[in-house]
Formats: sequence, structure tokens, C-alpha cells
Amino acid sequence: MTASFTADKLDITSLRAAFASGTLSPTTLIAQLYDRMDREQLPAIWIARVARQDAIARAAQLEVSASELPLYGIPFAVKDNVDVAGLPTTAACPAFAYQPTESSPAVQALLDAGAICLGKVNLDQFATGLVGSRSPYGACENVFDSDYLSGGSSSGSAVAVAAHYVSFSLGTDTAGSGRVPAALNNIVGLKPSVGLFSNRGMVPACASLDCLSVFAGTVDDAALVRSVITGQPDTRPPRPASFTFGVPSPLEFFGDEQSRAVFERALDKLRALGGELVSIDYAPFAALGDMLYGPFVVERLLGVGAFIESHQDDVLPVTRDIILGGNKFTASDAFTAFRQASSLQHQCLSALRSVDVMVTPTVPKHFKRSEDASEPRAVNDKLGIYTRFVNFVGGPVLSVPVEFRDDGLPFGISLLGLPGQDARLDALGALLHEQSGAGYGRLRHPVPRSADDRTRPPPVEARVAVVGAHMRGLALNEQLLDVRARYVTTIETAACYKLYVLPNTKPERPGLVQVPSGLGSSIEVELWDMSWASLGQLMSRVPAPLCIGTLEMSDGSLVKGFLCEGSAVVGARDISSLGGYRAYLASL
Repeated sequence: MTASFTADKLDITSLRAAFASGTLSPTTLIAQLYDRMDREQLPAIWIARVARQDAIARAAQLEVSASELPLYGIPFAVKDNVDVAGLPTTAACPAFAYQPTESSPAVQALLDAGAICLGKVNLDQFATGLVGSRSPYGACENVFDSDYLSGGSSSGSAVAVAAHYVSFSLGTDTAGSGRVPAALNNIVGLKPSVGLFSNRGMVPACASLDCLSVFAGTVDDAALVRSVITGQPDTRPPRPASFTFGVPSPLEFFGDEQSRAVFERALDKLRALGGELVSIDYAPFAALGDMLYGPFVVERLLGVGAFIESHQDDVLPVTRDIILGGNKFTASDAFTAFRQASSLQHQCLSALRSVDVMVTPTVPKHFKRSEDASEPRAVNDKLGIYTRFVNFVGGPVLSVPVEFRDDGLPFGISLLGLPGQDARLDALGALLHEQSGAGYGRLRHPVPRSADDRTRPPPVEARVAVVGAHMRGLALNEQLLDVRARYVTTIETAACYKLYVLPNTKPERPGLVQVPSGLGSSIEVELWDMSWASLGQLMSRVPAPLCIGTLEMSDGSLVKGFLCEGSAVVGARDISSLGGYRAYLASL
């Protein structure tokens, strides 16, 4: 094992390739990450970090038998209002801390998929704020300029990804906490449809509106994490050649002309991708968002108000005042607010149905920490002008980096869909991010090729069996994705084949040879659908002695597939008894 891979390009595509090629192992990766974190010591990110030896032990355990898991060896962090067994949950209030006996369902799903949790990260106390500065553990810094806000409340979640300490993180989102810090730190923020993720094991802010959220370097990574949490395949409809996108009118940038100019250029990019701009009256959206800090504050009071009442000196004044402010509202206020919200929701959903996607700035302006110190409530309100209405209407949002401003600060836009349309945003968001040139994180790493072309269904003309490094997650799988092939299933061949390790191949490849019935074994293969043109492109990249022939599956069906010329396996190692190439890799 070499250490040639540096632990900062942490998108899942890059890590998978490094793991598959042998240039990196999960244990080496985790050791490098802890070395970097200890050396750089960026302030206020972590509230509770998993001990180095425990994280490495987890990685070593995965290396034994878990390389096929979808998040094998991928490091992540969790906002400290979400439960992780073995680590305290504080919600950024030490006096509130408790020790959960089990992880939240979302965290457990990620762990079961092979991800490695490195710890719990900072937040605005009780997830109350969009600024990232309301924590007794300190204020996270914007990764591009420490004079500016990192955004919140999921500040540590965003900064841990943007600083390239983890591949992804979990945050929460009520008014924009899963999107604002993503835009301010040049990463992707995914807020799912309300109710798509279980909220069990999460300290509530406004329980009827709260969502778990995902921060990642790329749209593809965020979508993969979403699919693992939901247990649903990461499939998306193709991006249409033409589409309509709604833009709020009027737009407010609070005097920040750099942000206005970048947003206008982002709209030009959407037009170039086939989009037609439709102006949308923003008044009902703004009015709906304003309700969040009216009588709906009572729901925050119901969540943690009793604790705050009895521990007022343990809670930051700005947080305490916002939440206890719910006491001034009556039952009449609440029911009036419910009726008003229902009317506004109807208007907003009608507007969203009139377009394919709604597009807004994620934030209107970058604010300095000094501005937040002098006017904390005002700055917070301005940061959320385009985010706080969203959970009332229930739909998904992707915040995607699109450009860097002249002052070196990043800018992101949000793509909003109707409830349940989560996957419809992925293809457009991924392609827009790739073509923007903004990269991801503080090092602006290039975004791997957009999933848009890869997931557009090709004509299904050929079903092809692959047996070696072209299988999912292995070193040559990119060649299949590049020709838009689609994975179908994993199956075994009929018992009339031998599998050998071909000498002098790099990456090491197996060769499948047909033998007389009764003399061979059943070998695990993957079936992929593609067009004949795609198969031709694939074969142009496959060197001799491999070729395409007809293979018999265990169910009697016949498919095209990779075979090897018999002369090439003379003296080669026979690994047929292991049942497949993955089993062989696991045996090494």
C-alpha cells in the first residue's frame, strides 16, 4: 500500500477509485485526516471527536470484509443535535448534554453502509440561527476568510466538509441551516422533502418543519447519501433538453452588487442549458418565511423551552430570548397563524407547479462577523430571506456552488422542487456545478464528471456480463459509467467456467474461460444494460486477451459478456473456487 493519495480530495468517486486501485486504504485515509486536523487546528469545528485509535480500528474492521458496501471507508461528521451512540449530544449547550444509547436511524444507516463517523460538530445553540456564531464552543470560521460568517446553524457540518476533513456530513434544516453554510463555504447542501428522512434521534427545533440535511462536495455524493439513508436506489430522471425555471421578483441583495452580478450570470448558465426564465411573485414566499419567527416559535418552546426556563444562565442570551419569546403568543395567535400559513402554502405550491424548478440565491450577501456582532437578529433575518419559507411548502432543495466573486468569496444558488421531487433536481444541479468551475471546498477541487449523461437511459440493446475490475466500485467501473451503461443485477454464471488471475495486468484483472460442463464453477458476475454503440466504445478500451462472447447464466439465460482467450491463462492462478473476483479481493 502506498501513501501517494493525499487526504483532501474526499469526494466519494475519488476515494472509491483510490481504494480500488490500492493507492489508499481506509486506515491510511483516517490516519492522514487526523494528522491534518491536528496540524491545522481550525477553530470550533468539533464538539466531540472520535478518538483516533477508535476511528482507525473501525476502518481496519471494514477492510476485512466490507469493501462492497456503498460507503465503504468514507469519513463523515454529524451535527451535535443528532444522536450518535457512544458520543454525547449537546445541541451546543453543555448543560443539556445527554448520552444516547443508540444512533439516529439516519446515522445508523450510514454506519451500516460502511461510512466512518469521525465525530460530532458545532452548531448555533439548539439549531437557532443561520449565522454560525451562537455557540459556547466558539464560532466556526468561513474557510475562505475568517472575517466572514461561516453560516449556520449547521456551521460545523459545513466547515468540516469544506475544510476537506470529511466527505460528507449530516446537518439539520428548519429555516435554511442545511443550505446557508453550504453556499458560504463552496459545497453542496441537500435539504430533502420534509418527512423523507426520519427525525428520530434529533433534538427538535421546530418539529413540524425540521429536516435532517446532507452536506457534501458534489451533488452525486449528496444524492448517494440520501439514497443510503432512505434505502432507495440513487436513480434520477434524465435532465430535459428544455425546462422552465422560476426566479423571484423582486430580488433583494441588500446592496451586495457582487452577489447580484454572480446570480445574473448563473441565470445565463441555466439558459445555456436549455432553461427558460419565468418570473415568480415572491411576496407569498416571503410572507410565509416571515411566519417562522412569529407564533411558530411556540414549537421551539415546546421542544426545549422547559430546559431553558430552568437553566437560563446556561443558554446564550440571544438563543434564550428567541425561544422563550414563544411565551408571548396565545392559542388564538397560533390558530390564526396556521390558517394564514395554509393559505400562503397554497399560493406558493401553485407557483411552484407552474415551473420545472424554482431558482434563488441561497444567500443574498456575505456578512462579516463584526456585522453579526452588532446586529445579530438583523443579519440572521437577511441571511434567511431565500431559505426560511421552504420547509413550509415541504419540497426538496439543492444549494449548488456556481462561481467565486471578485473578492474571493463563493456564491451558490438554490434549486427548489415540489415535495417528493428530490431526484429531479440532481441531474441539473450536478451538471451546473460541474460546468461552473467553482469546484468544491476551500481547495476548489474539480467536480467529477456530471452524472447527467451517465444516468440518461441509453437504448437497451445489449445486456453485458462483467466479471472483474469493471464491477461497481472497482477500478475500471468508470469505463462503464462513461458509456452510460446501467447496472441491472448481480448473478452467477452456469457451472461451466473457470476464473483466473491474469499475470502482468494493472490493475490486476481476472480472465473468465469457458470449460466443459461439469468441470467448471459458477462465477459471480454483474449484468449491465447498454446500447450497441456503448458496447463498441467499451470494447475499444479493453485490451487483449479479453474479448466479448456469449455467457450462460445460472438461470439458463444467455448474455454477452467478457471472456478470455484460453492461451492467456496457461500457468495463471485459478481462483474459481472462490466464486468471483470480489471474493478473491476479499481474500487478499
